[in-house]
Amino acid sequence: MLYPINVFGENGGYWANCPDIPEMHSAGDTLEELLREAVDGLESAVEIYFDERRPVPAPSQPKRGQHTIALPALAVAKVLLHNKMLTQGVKKAELARRLNMASANVEQIFRLKNKTRIETVEAALACLGKHIDLQLLA
Repeated sequence: MLYPINVFGENGGYWANCPDIPEMHSAGDTLEELLREAVDGLESAVEIYFDERRPVPAPSQPKRGQHTIALPALAVAKVLLHNKMLTQGVKKAELARRLNMASANVEQIFRLKNKTRIETVEAALACLGKHIDLQLLA
């Protein structure tokens, strides 16, 4: 998931926003710092969607002049799980029951800073009739 961002230079620093995820904002003293911080900003914004039980929008195609930032692979798996739960009408309590897991542990799956084991996300997706299919892209 490569999200395009708009980067602006101002007063010796940089700031960015994301057209697909308007809640995402980031800043940095240098372009490199901004791009690193943008991943954190994107993850924080995605958690707003999780908390509000709204689907996380897919990234659009970048336009000329836009930079892109990638969600880490584990975060992508969590986003896909979240979106699939919404489309199937499955709440976290139901997922916990299906996984035979404490509700607090299921809640941690949806914290992007939490280093959930990918096997846990795979098991949750399996409860929804889905699986992860990885591809290596150029």
